[in-house]
Amino acid sequence: THLIHVAGLSRPMQLHQDDVIRSINLNIVGTCNVVKVCKRHKLKLIYFSSSYVYPGTTGNYKETDPVYPVNAYAWSKLGGEAAVQMYDNSLILRLAMTEYPFIHEHAIKNAYASFMYNKHVAEVLPFLLDETGILNVGGSRQEIYEFAKQSKDVKPIEWKEVKNFPKDTSIDITRFRNLIKEKHYA
Repeated sequence: THLIHVAGLSRPMQLHQDDVIRSINLNIVGTCNVVKVCKRHKLKLIYFSSSYVYPGTTGNYKETDPVYPVNAYAWSKLGGEAAVQMYDNSLILRLAMTEYPFIHEHAIKNAYASFMYNKHVAEVLPFLLDETGILNVGGSRQEIYEFAKQSKDVKPIEWKEVKNFPKDTSIDITRFRNLIKEKHYA
């Protein structure tokens, strides 16, 4: 039996800076409580983290690369990861996931990510249920503005105008792609 943990506080990201206690309680303490329940009931835990846990400077991050968040939201996700890491029967998905269509009116130019729409994550999740450890999940590296305008009309905003936002959180999805290919054709 699996428990897929997607609950938590996400946006706006500034909320994590403005209300640190709420961010800690929901994303870190809440995740710790979920881990304890999973351990007690011997449930497989799948935790939705974020690609924002990486430093956001060079991009193309592998699961084994060092993490160093640039904002409080990302720190709260990494705090949740710390608890999940202590439970062997778990999978941490470092996702670059967003809603379809892109929900914001503005999208960032000159910043890069490996976004994947949540509906596509739902399609591939069944192929990942037996995995453990940490797995990067997302799409190909792309400028956030270019990605967003594929699903709706958005206005560009320059990266430098957005406070505490990483420049390049693109992730290496080689392992993810290989797992999907292997399990899809098995």
